[in-house]
Amino acid sequence: MFVGHYAAAFAAKAIEPKAPMWTLIGAAQLVDIGWSAFIIAGIERASVDPTLPGSPLVLEHMPWTHSLPMALAWALGAAVLVKLLLRLPIWASAVIGLTVFSHWLLDWLVHRPDLELWIGGEKVGLALWNYPVPEQALEIGLLGVTAAMWVATRKTLNQKAWPAIAFLAILIGVQILPMLMPGQPAGPVGAAFAAQALAVYLIVAGVAALTELPRKQPIQGTV
Repeated sequence: MFVGHYAAAFAAKAIEPKAPMWTLIGAAQLVDIGWSAFIIAGIERASVDPTLPGSPLVLEHMPWTHSLPMALAWALGAAVLVKLLLRLPIWASAVIGLTVFSHWLLDWLVHRPDLELWIGGEKVGLALWNYPVPEQALEIGLLGVTAAMWVATRKTLNQKAWPAIAFLAILIGVQILPMLMPGQPAGPVGAAFAAQALAVYLIVAGVAALTELPRKQPIQGTV
């Protein structure tokens, strides 16, 4: 799952408009942002097997980002951090933390059994990756439904819908583009691949911030 994770950010924004969109988009992929950094540092390991259906990733060792207790720790840490640094309300901070944890739950649906229930413990995953068409339909469906929720919330706040729609179109493009490109060769996932993934996560969060640029106020005439 890739862009499907952003469905949690859209739903969270609809529920709590006070949470900045860029924080929710970053929260939705915070676990994978950490994973990318840990792959670069050699702390976690993955490889590519092009013969696998759906995602070719074999996620061999990622206890510090994708185990259940560490996903909870990342979520709690994110909630506390945004509360302290951004001085958000408690509920908005909690929603950001829940968005972080949603990553593990959505991964549980699609990953092959590689998510540890505890560090070094049993690995779980429903393996929807093995069924690429339903998995892609799930991602795009979740994204579409939650984007509609976000647009509806924007309209109630007298905000324009087009930035949200444009952002949704960008995400769908980001999902489709890798399908049209040559696949990764078999072998270990290296620092270059992880750095590219990290850049995409950060760029998407930056684009999300553009959806909340303040509107220009009309110039008042002078008397």
